[in-house]
Amino acid sequence: FGTIFGSFINVLIYRLPRDKSIVSPPSSCPRCGSRIEFYDNIPLLSYIILGGKCRRCGQPISIRYPAVELLAGLLAVAAIYRFGLNAAGFEAVLLSFMFIAIFFIDLEFTIIPDVFTIPGMVIGLGASLLPGSLIGWSQSLVGLLVGAISFFLVGMLGRLLFRKEALGFGDVKFAGMLGAFLGWQSLILTLILASFLGSVIGIAIIVLSGRKGKSTYIPFGPFLVAGALIAMYFGNTMIRAYLHLIGVYP
Repeated sequence: FGTIFGSFINVLIYRLPRDKSIVSPPSSCPRCGSRIEFYDNIPLLSYIILGGKCRRCGQPISIRYPAVELLAGLLAVAAIYRFGLNAAGFEAVLLSFMFIAIFFIDLEFTIIPDVFTIPGMVIGLGASLLPGSLIGWSQSLVGLLVGAISFFLVGMLGRLLFRKEALGFGDVKFAGMLGAFLGWQSLILTLILASFLGSVIGIAIIVLSGRKGKSTYIPFGPFLVAGALIAMYFGNTMIRAYLHLIGVYP
């Protein structure tokens, strides 16, 4: 189930940033333009059978395609295993699928499409009304407001201090969506984790690339995705452990 949706996620990753329809035309090789038949479009298996190459032109197929399919399958299994076959489990699956698309699109094009974040905020709020959802509706509403408003203020402050855009507006809407699904506590944890990962990896990239002292832009979306996944699965345990450490939680 997850790998099948992973195949569709690949379509979103390729077409949405290029303003192409996700419905038509049918999938085709990006190199020779030949249509990909259904038997060459089976998740994971087709890539293995074809040896990672197009049947028509023989050019290599990006490893990203089977990687996304595999990742979607693994995250779907993890979500249902962790939360069960209930509202929370399907929320986690949907959120994971959106995370994959956002991760790769922002990584390559430095944008987070509104088609994910704006409906995502509405879906997150709506899902919170269902029995057995990840969080209650009040947590969802507060999380949405805290995420969107706090990120907007951080972005404005960064623009004033650095005289350039420090945080894209797509990140603001993405934070609102995360808050709607996960609540404000997990959102704060997500931000802390994302900032830590972004700092470590960003410094490593600058050092290894030899761009010390030069301007380097690294999209924040992929780090928010990583932080949100950690918070979704381990957030409550991490928050309780921290509160216990400072003597607030028994």
